[in-house]
Amino acid sequence: MVIDSKRVIELLTSADDVLILTHKNPDGDTLGCAVALWHVLTAMGKRAAVINGQPIPKRYDLLFEGLEMPEFEPKFIVAVDVADNKLLGSKLDALYGDKVDLCIDHHATNVNYAKETFLNGDDCAAALTLYRVFAEMGAEITPAVANALYTGISTDTGCFRYSSVTSEAYRVAADLIDCGADNARINVAMFETKPFAYYDMLSEVLSGMRTFCDGRVIVFKVTNEMFEKTGATPDDCDAIAAMSRQFEGALCGITMKEKANGGFKFSLRTHEPLNAAELCAEFGGGGHMRAAGCDADAGLEEEVLSKLVGLIEDELK
Repeated sequence: MVIDSKRVIELLTSADDVLILTHKNPDGDTLGCAVALWHVLTAMGKRAAVINGQPIPKRYDLLFEGLEMPEFEPKFIVAVDVADNKLLGSKLDALYGDKVDLCIDHHATNVNYAKETFLNGDDCAAALTLYRVFAEMGAEITPAVANALYTGISTDTGCFRYSSVTSEAYRVAADLIDCGADNARINVAMFETKPFAYYDMLSEVLSGMRTFCDGRVIVFKVTNEMFEKTGATPDDCDAIAAMSRQFEGALCGITMKEKANGGFKFSLRTHEPLNAAELCAEFGGGGHMRAAGCDADAGLEEEVLSKLVGLIEDELK
């Protein structure tokens, strides 16, 4: 059931022992929302905890500094920035996938798996959606909350570079800075600081780069062998995926990242007129207009790539 902000506030105000779920391959938006919500609920005298089914990348340590997550039997479960219970990962999906009481999200492709869903598909980040909830309920935006929400908005907009950014997003970011968000530290951690292994991986990826549609489609392939050779982690590939559409004349970047089980995750980044979410939906995936993803089983990745390129060719005719 899709609900309005008043109902969200009613739920958060009455809930206690709240478990906050984030999606697999956690990014700044899901983690920023979760940490911001944890701070607000804790300030209200409630018990809350944030969990993820996978290790959280090191660059997000700044969000969790000094936080202690209590253990309790959850009475209320919230998922943030999670469009599908499958995106929780197999571990959390098995435990809580059918028990989510509230989902706060900004993905138009949300499948409404939660009992109640608060959704704004036009928002550039779930952190922006959550900010409005906090503003309406009169929650104090402390520096810690501001840091978390700023991280969510900045990372889901590529540091305010994507076409999804609205004037409201800039105004909210400015307000968060006024409330104490350390934007300089966050920007350095999220966008400038990369491990040496990242550059080793980048060299490997660029050496195998392919182009299609007269250079309008760029394809990167990241294999487990590359991970072993360079010591890079899957998290190091996020910036590589973003880079795929930065070549002159490129309208779509496709990053094929091999998973531990041998399958591949496809990450698409697009410019107009291509819609990444619509392209990925053809293969059971989804996301946003300019950034989306889908999966391919082991051995079928080149077939999926060929079909994707064919769809793009048809769109560009």
